[in-house]
Amino acid sequence: MNLFIQASLHACQEIASLIKEGGDSLFVLHEQGFGGDISNGVDLKAEAICFKHLSPFGSIFSEESGWMTSESSTNIYLDPIDGSDNFVSRFPYYGISIARVTDNETTEAVVCNLANGEVFVRTEEEYYSVLLHKPEVKMEISTNLSAKIGLFEKAPEHLELVRKLMVEKLKFRSPGALALSLAYAPYVKYVLFLGTMRPYDIQAGLYLSRHLYVFSDDRYILISADKELFEQIRLIVEKEYF
Repeated sequence: MNLFIQASLHACQEIASLIKEGGDSLFVLHEQGFGGDISNGVDLKAEAICFKHLSPFGSIFSEESGWMTSESSTNIYLDPIDGSDNFVSRFPYYGISIARVTDNETTEAVVCNLANGEVFVRTEEEYYSVLLHKPEVKMEISTNLSAKIGLFEKAPEHLELVRKLMVEKLKFRSPGALALSLAYAPYVKYVLFLGTMRPYDIQAGLYLSRHLYVFSDDRYILISADKELFEQIRLIVEKEYF
């Protein structure tokens, strides 16, 4: 197995064990992190675990601390707990986002759903999922043709667009963990996000879902396996919202 992927999986397993052990320290509020949100204990502990496992593979840029080592030609974009508000609220949709970028090209990505142990992995040669308790068994990721909903992250901040999607009967959920939602793009009808584009939020998820129809700029991200639906939503966003 790719050594960086192996180290990433080890980090995810250690963080999963930390969460399983529990403890009040995981929920303690700390200072504002680099990304602007207040860091929880689980954010900082997960970041330390990731740094231990991943720092030999490149410079790390984390949501909590920013650049943990000096920027270099190989950089690792890390969200140690994607959806930490979900974690604190005990809503089972939170995880870890890791992307390795060499000379401005993403070469590896890992997004782990800590709530169910599912991990999405992509390298330059492979694309698959594994379970944290059985990482040696690689599973194929197929498009879910039966999907009924999309994922619209930050939907409550864009009520006009919500109304337009509802008029077109484009159902969605807004679960609150962007990296996870991008990773789950093959399983849903579409993924839509409008907001600030931060590399630790989007780098891994965009690389994982690059085989789908993808639009991404500094205004919004749209992903879908269905070209017709992709164009329909993009028209709504471009011509009726912006």
